[in-house]
Amino acid sequence: MQDRVVTVDHEASLWEVKMVFDNTRFHHLLVTENNILVGVLSDRDYLKAVSPNLGSATQSKADTDSLNTRVKTIMSTKLHTLSPDNTVLDAVKLFNQRSISCIPIVNEDMTIAGIISWRDIMKTIEALQG
Repeated sequence: MQDRVVTVDHEASLWEVKMVFDNTRFHHLLVTENNILVGVLSDRDYLKAVSPNLGSATQSKADTDSLNTRVKTIMSTKLHTLSPDNTVLDAVKLFNQRSISCIPIVNEDMTIAGIISWRDIMKTIEALQG
């Protein structure tokens, strides 16, 4: 589990999300409302929501305006979470049962404790073999 988690408020714009993705190596942002997990936003969700013309010579005002979209309108709200007490095997099972690429780790009150991705598990396996 990674305890370095980047969160964004559900009311944040995709401008704000762009800044996070441009300045970090994260692929998933946890979305909060009043410090409670309410969704997940992946870099793929972001790329589907913004105009493909951003940053190109053909960029128009409408393309730029796509960055005014609010996170809450595109985030995934069907959350699959684990608690800090769950095992890596629990995470592997959840990854295999669902079509997800990260699992938020939350406390009983849905406050965020961390996040785990399938990449984290693969890195751990590699380190154990190492």
